[in-house]
Amino acid sequence: MDNSGKEKEALALIAEAEKKTKSSQSFFANMFGGSSKLEEACELYARAANMFKMAKNWSAAGNAFAQAAQLHLQQQSKHDAATSFIDAGNAFKKADPQEAINCLNRAIEIYTDMGRFTIAAKHHVSIAEIYESELVDIDKAIAHYEQAGDYTQREKSQTALANKCLLKVAAYAAQLEQYQKASEIYEQVGTHAMDSTLLKYSAKEYFFKAALCHFCVDMLNAKLALQKYEEMFPAFSDSRECKLVKKLLDAHEEQNVDAYTESVKEYDTISRLDQWLTTMLLRIKKTIQGEESDLR
Repeated sequence: MDNSGKEKEALALIAEAEKKTKSSQSFFANMFGGSSKLEEACELYARAANMFKMAKNWSAAGNAFAQAAQLHLQQQSKHDAATSFIDAGNAFKKADPQEAINCLNRAIEIYTDMGRFTIAAKHHVSIAEIYESELVDIDKAIAHYEQAGDYTQREKSQTALANKCLLKVAAYAAQLEQYQKASEIYEQVGTHAMDSTLLKYSAKEYFFKAALCHFCVDMLNAKLALQKYEEMFPAFSDSRECKLVKKLLDAHEEQNVDAYTESVKEYDTISRLDQWLTTMLLRIKKTIQGEESDLR
């Protein structure tokens, strides 16, 4: 069956679902099995949605799933309604990002009402990712990552997801020059990581990033932070990250741009700088008199 045939079949299913929905609202239907007609209509909308998906008509699929979700709500089937809103959101992601967000938000409302905060958090992450990649609204992405982080921090079993959300917030906060907020988050995640056998190795990265955020504010802030992190986590002292920050502090104190650039180059030959680190290191470099335009 080609796409037009699939769409035709889907439309027929929707027409049938609409008839079932209308007939369920009559007086006699309410007396004798109106709810079963709504259940049948839900199934028809779901089948139609899947036919639209096969035809790659994502908006129509999203609308059909959303219709099913509304009928589930009428029947007080909260879990089924939330599932249908998620299906609608996933379909809309391919055609209408804002409508995808609307559907995911409806699902989140249901899950939080049911006390299912971990599932709600995962869908806040999905919304944040849409704002990041599709709508490019970083403030809203941050808000959803923060909400997800808040929900998952309550659940000890969800530490990895909580950290993912917090680190996203920290990275964006630093880019937006909200250095105190960023450094506090990196320090919080680093402190948690150093006490974990599995995460201990990554603690140095978080303390490194926290120190750079302090450095963007003030050199003395960075020195004090570095001392604090070395005392908290002695293994940090031997890391390439800690040694780099110390070299950068010396270069900054001497107002020596060449020494600063050389230290960064040396680090980059072994551990490649990503875009975030490059941005932070350039910002710090610009506070040295006579800075150059680039790190390499």
